[in-house]
Amino acid sequence: MADAQIRSVAIVGTGLIGASWAAQYLAGGLDVVATDPAPNAEGNLRKSVDEAWGLLTAVGLTAGASRERLTFTADMNVAVSQANFVQESVPERLVLKARVFAQMDEVASPDTILASSASGITMDGIQSGCKKHPERCVLGHPFNPPHVMPLVEVVGGTKTSEAVIERTMAFYASIGKKPIRLRKAIPGHVGNRLQAALYREVLYLIQQDVLSVEDADIAVSYGPGLRWGVIGPSLQWHLAGGSGGIEHFVRQFMEGFAGLMRKLEMPDITPELMQKVIDGVLKEANGHSVEQLAKVENEMVSQLLSLRTKAAKVIP
Repeated sequence: MADAQIRSVAIVGTGLIGASWAAQYLAGGLDVVATDPAPNAEGNLRKSVDEAWGLLTAVGLTAGASRERLTFTADMNVAVSQANFVQESVPERLVLKARVFAQMDEVASPDTILASSASGITMDGIQSGCKKHPERCVLGHPFNPPHVMPLVEVVGGTKTSEAVIERTMAFYASIGKKPIRLRKAIPGHVGNRLQAALYREVLYLIQQDVLSVEDADIAVSYGPGLRWGVIGPSLQWHLAGGSGGIEHFVRQFMEGFAGLMRKLEMPDITPELMQKVIDGVLKEANGHSVEQLAKVENEMVSQLLSLRTKAAKVIP
């Protein structure tokens, strides 16, 4: 463990994201205490962990990892008071998250880190009601599902201490995540903004009848997306520059790309366009359920990550 003080994690909110986080932390050999007031929350959580466990086992469990290290309580105060690290994943509403953080701040040990999975809310608002130790509040936004996708975006609020951000980064890295440090808060963080930028152009091309929904997906996943799963876009341009690398690419090609960027337009998000997307996606799904598609996707992503691990000395 990168942080020996973190032995127990509290999961506050055990929906889709919280349950996936619970499986990830259990696979990392940690004790997990979960809490959620919803009916049948414990049963649903344990079912989700069981469903994720086969994939996590195939990827590789940390020594001591066990589903038996999961406990559940309906009392959030009890869960938070037992933890060295808290991963909050309640519904994405600022008032609710701020209230939950204020309550956790009252009962958590002073050195316990309080992390939020919020995808579109900044830490400034979430930590606004914390009276005791707002400096230990930080945002740790995962890509869904957290037990499969390594990326975690870490960003503090104005009251978050640098030491807490550094500890959080180290902790996520210690359980196999790929944390990135956001130097400033920005709506949507980074990953979702990148997705939005690409999908804006996808919708524009579909609306302009340049191509179908299916062909747009093929263009991304069998074109640049296939490379991006191995190397990020900036490093990819280094390869595109040939023996001259990124310097040659910038001198030779960036002006053309800049001209293309200036021509990109915003689509008109109409009901007709959305129906076109819906019809196209259902055609692509070809009768397979969301659960079936997600299972295959998660397995393929895990295999790709295994290959990346083997190549880590060259491509981090």
